[in-house]
Amino acid sequence: MPAFFMHGWHSFAYLLIMNLHSHDPYWLMKSGMVTTYPSLQQDLKTDVVVIGAGISGALTADALSRMGLGVTVVDRRHAGIGSTAASTAFLQYEIDTPLHRLSAMVGEHHALRSYELCREAIYKLQDICRHVQPAVDFHIRPSLQYASYKSHVPKLYKEYRTRKQYGFKVRWLEPEDIDRLYGFTAPGAILSSDGAEADAYLLTHHLLAGCNRRGHGIYNNTEITDIRYHKRGATLITNNNIKIETRIVVIACGYESLRNIPHKIAEVHSTYALVSEPIAQLNFWHRNSLIWETANPYLYFRITDKNRILIGGKDDPFYTPGLRDSRIKQKAKLLQEAFNKKLPDIPVRPDFSWAGAFAVTKDGLPYIGRLPGMPHTYFALGFGGNGITFSVIASQIIADLVRGKKNADAKIFGFNR
Repeated sequence: MPAFFMHGWHSFAYLLIMNLHSHDPYWLMKSGMVTTYPSLQQDLKTDVVVIGAGISGALTADALSRMGLGVTVVDRRHAGIGSTAASTAFLQYEIDTPLHRLSAMVGEHHALRSYELCREAIYKLQDICRHVQPAVDFHIRPSLQYASYKSHVPKLYKEYRTRKQYGFKVRWLEPEDIDRLYGFTAPGAILSSDGAEADAYLLTHHLLAGCNRRGHGIYNNTEITDIRYHKRGATLITNNNIKIETRIVVIACGYESLRNIPHKIAEVHSTYALVSEPIAQLNFWHRNSLIWETANPYLYFRITDKNRILIGGKDDPFYTPGLRDSRIKQKAKLLQEAFNKKLPDIPVRPDFSWAGAFAVTKDGLPYIGRLPGMPHTYFALGFGGNGITFSVIASQIIADLVRGKKNADAKIFGFNR
């Protein structure tokens, strides 16, 4: 396993080389290798190095490059090929921890603000997708969370009342409402107006291509094996002994960043998904909502392009690539059966199925910002079920911190919370 050393203020840590997904993620198979970049072959000097060319790194690189900084993005793989390619792009402001529970964990202000930031991030993503070249399909969708069991109704209704109290656009649906709008039965549900879907893989490529057109360097197959800190920044050493001198380091490697952090901040689990064959049907359910349940782990599903249905869930509380990959066929069958049980009149036949890594934090929130003992370095770690919206938040917070501007929201996602 290659070492990822951190000299000076930090001793060292090992870079976790992870098999982030396997088999056939739909977005990768649909779009292929959108853009490829060379590996770094000569020493360079830059203002910022972003380590990781997935959606988190791409959004952060785009934000920093628009500030007039010189940005270099490096990735040990090809751009977008890690967790981003396996994302189901289920864009919600709802965090895995319900608002009323999160308030008890982190305080009312921080809990509410984190939900508001995720909602704002959805509409900022919409704007980004409209203006990136070429534009990326983005659709606002309602989000339905239904009670998996009758015993879940009281807590779900409490969540509805909490969100309603704070001004979120939500409706409570009784069983007859769910049946009328969605064609299945459930003992109760929250219908939210604010959800969305997008192709995170294409967006990543278009953001990086935009950075590259503006003169910023993007490098594939370039692994950082050593970071040497000094007073004015850091020297990064690559796997082929190339040196990068930089003032600022942004680590946006997702789950692979965990071994660079001296204390445990997340558990890595395995998750599964499938995309169906195209279905000759125009209307599936109310406004093609995103649909998910209260069970843990939860089943979720939505419509993709070309009238395909994406179904995900059946998570396993472990990360063992060999065992995880051996379960893909079985998990795809279970996902299909769960969907067919819910909506038997919609003929779902799996066309693509895959597994990926999924991180769980103690409160469902990401980790963004500075880590004590690592100078000139910022983390953009969008863990949890809201990885893409968390990445938008991270890009904004890091942009503020880099320019020396105070960001009142940074402490919500800090490492010392």
